Amino acid sequence: QVRLVESGGGSVQPGGSLRLSCVASVTGGSRYDKHCMGWFRQAPGKERQAVALFYGGGPVYTDSAEGRFTISQNNAKNTITLQMNSLQQEDTATYYCAAQVECGGSWDVLSNWDWWGQGTQVTVSL
Repeated sequence: QVRLVESGGGSVQPGGSLRLSCVASVTGGSRYDKHCMGWFRQAPGKERQAVALFYGGGPVYTDSAEGRFTISQNNAKNTITLQMNSLQQEDTATYYCAAQVECGGSWDVLSNWDWWGQGTQVTVSL
């Protein structure tokens, strides 16, 4: 099994910043591809959507993250992070870390992602 554990969520005011981290650990014969890991989010009543990810090469940012969020990776620590700046109320959601066993398929298809963390809550409010 691949275990993904997120941390760093919390409550901030609009314009604030948060830094999310995801640490991966592997047991048994499970595996994941470090080149295909990323962050997704799900707001209440909405579908889970990609935010920022690594998908075989450099970082990929969706429109919601471009210019405000930065994804980074530390392979030595099996960690990916998401630095979120200029947070807005519409960024309120549960943020999930995800990984694939082997890179493949479209990154925006949730069923292509094999491993998921339990999520960390981000709340942006006045």
